[in-house]
Amino acid sequence: MNEQLIEKITKMVVEKLQTSNLKTDDRDNDNKQMPVMLFQETLVGNHFTEETVRATPDGNVKFFDTALEDKKPKSVNLQASKSKPVIEESNKEAYLADLRKKTPARIVVGRAGTRPKTATWLQFRFDHAAAVDAVYGEVPQEILERLGFLQLHSKVLDKEEYIRRPDLGRRLSDDSKKMVTEKCQRAPRVQVVASNGLSAKALEVNLEDVYLSLEQSLNNLNIEMGTTIYVDKGRVALMDEIGEILQPDVVIILIGERPGLVSAESLSAYICYKPRIGTIEAERMVVSNIHKGGIPPVEAGAYLGTVIQKILKYEASGVSLVKKEG
Repeated sequence: MNEQLIEKITKMVVEKLQTSNLKTDDRDNDNKQMPVMLFQETLVGNHFTEETVRATPDGNVKFFDTALEDKKPKSVNLQASKSKPVIEESNKEAYLADLRKKTPARIVVGRAGTRPKTATWLQFRFDHAAAVDAVYGEVPQEILERLGFLQLHSKVLDKEEYIRRPDLGRRLSDDSKKMVTEKCQRAPRVQVVASNGLSAKALEVNLEDVYLSLEQSLNNLNIEMGTTIYVDKGRVALMDEIGEILQPDVVIILIGERPGLVSAESLSAYICYKPRIGTIEAERMVVSNIHKGGIPPVEAGAYLGTVIQKILKYEASGVSLVKKEG
């Protein structure tokens, strides 16, 4: 065999072996310089924290626990916690019926699927219609004539304007001003005014009882009343202009409240000592919620008489009266 060929082949084998050994040494060095990191990150709060490291025998490869550390539940003091009373199914309906008796609001009325029950829905529609009728209704003329009220008008022309323009409801029309000057008693101790406000139904149902009871109460207390006035579509501050014209000591206005879905016939009584144009609201007093489901009308009239007596005694109303009473 050719010696040169043998020498050449031998040289190639040696070089191949040297190259293989060099690569193996490089891998070992790489392993020493870049150890393998096997770990599991655990979320704590909004940050990832590294688990405890466990070293291997060779000291190069590092392993981490792969199981997430369970969060320890907060300790609960079972003795300190107050549990809600458990209502037995047999007593549930009686319990709900008792809740319904305590408020006129629509609570625990139940549902039929995603909608109210038929009876509940019909009652809601009925109450809503009653509220609308209360705003747009009129006080029966026979009641006003029977009670002897002088009938006047504010500057409002119709209901739509009344709702949009409260300022016009606070002033008398020009013709009504003239009638007040000509037909009403000047400088009385108490001037009684009534107005439908936002609920004509409130006056229709309650005015007669409240007024007659108030009249009797003032008579018993020897307090003089002036000419009673009814103002169509009036607001509370209408008492300021009437006070400016007639100069009474006290003005009380009986006015229909804004109707709701619980009651559309609630009456309020606002009282003020010597009201004049520019009087602030803090000087007024109010007794509200006068109706059969609130303050009984007859009882309210008698109570208003005692309030007026106190106002005349201290010559103040509202916040000023509270301060003087001490």
